[in-house]
Amino acid sequence: MTALLVKNIGILQTPAGSFPHGGKAQGENLKLRDAAILIENGVIREITDGGRLPQGSEEADTVVDAEGKLVTPGLVEGHTHMVFGGYRQHEIPMKLKGAGYLDILRAGGGILDTVRKTREAGFEELYGKTEGFLDEMMALGVTTCEAKSGYGLDFDTEVKMLQVLKKLNEEHPMDVVATFMGAHAVPDEYKDRPDDFIDMLCEEVMPYVKAQGLAEFADIFTEDSVFNYAQSKRYLERAKALGFGLKVHADEIEAIGGSQLAGEMGAVSCEHLISIDEKGLEALAKGGVTAMCLPATSFYLGADFAPARKMIELGIPVAAASDFNPGSCPSLNLQFVMNLACIKYKMLPEEVLTAVTVNPACAIGRGDRVGTLEKGKQGDLVIWDAPDMDMLCYRFGSNLALQVIKKGELVS
Repeated sequence: MTALLVKNIGILQTPAGSFPHGGKAQGENLKLRDAAILIENGVIREITDGGRLPQGSEEADTVVDAEGKLVTPGLVEGHTHMVFGGYRQHEIPMKLKGAGYLDILRAGGGILDTVRKTREAGFEELYGKTEGFLDEMMALGVTTCEAKSGYGLDFDTEVKMLQVLKKLNEEHPMDVVATFMGAHAVPDEYKDRPDDFIDMLCEEVMPYVKAQGLAEFADIFTEDSVFNYAQSKRYLERAKALGFGLKVHADEIEAIGGSQLAGEMGAVSCEHLISIDEKGLEALAKGGVTAMCLPATSFYLGADFAPARKMIELGIPVAAASDFNPGSCPSLNLQFVMNLACIKYKMLPEEVLTAVTVNPACAIGRGDRVGTLEKGKQGDLVIWDAPDMDMLCYRFGSNLALQVIKKGELVS
């Protein structure tokens, strides 16, 4: 048995429960003062407050003094595209001259540029690059993350990307949850045959991915000039029949029915939602879908911000994620996302903490083990160079994660 004790915690702040928190519950956090937490064999054994130490603390192999700092659950990153070849810094001049996301995509750039570079990259190259991203994320306080494929758009490269994620989940301290997103764009070879491309994904790639256990979720980009409502529904119906959890990229640029489809299909989450309309909001609320909002993408693109405040008022659980990718958000800093969620979404610090812990944990199928600090859950937590959540939402541009603990072990 191995045990780790964290003592002298100024404030231990955490959501509670293993369900998506919407409405009033979004802002409900437990706050324990002068707390301590004992983790045994990677699992939380006991949490105490008022200066008391958990029973058995004297047997701890490692003792960490939090020195009166804030402690929260390890952050959960609910939306990334971190496996890719190359970068896209050359698009900056195009953007400065007024080219939009879809303009660059139609010109053969954007996702399709990354697709070409990802197809050319070998397994070890992609593994090493992604491993570095995971190291950086963990140093910033993230202990569990989601990652999507979608820069292959063919059988071999999509599988290669997912195999990279599977191996990293086995070998890296980070818990990595994979999402199959073969329907991220229409590749050049299917340029005039998008329906045939959807057929290929549904009948060839998706069954193989499921049989090999390479992904738990399936996602599709339902957007103007990408995949329409009918194509998206076919893809998601096939994914559901195969046993994948469902996610939908929707309403990033135009509301063409993606959020409504997410609600109709019972998707676990709907992502982006910058341009969501009333029908989409109603569908998410009715379908119990978590809104995965991506404020750093809005920031980088100079776009509007998703109506997170309205979503909370409607009882829709809100999660906030980075959308780390080489084009529309080349940042994996979830702390910055927290700052933006407070400033641009007008979310309270308690609501922000829920949005980067338990809500994304539930949206990637890990709500039963991470996202809160409770007895019996995984010992994932962060000691912050801050006295409270207000400071985390106030300071930006600096890494305030002092120590990161994953499954009861110091990892950063």
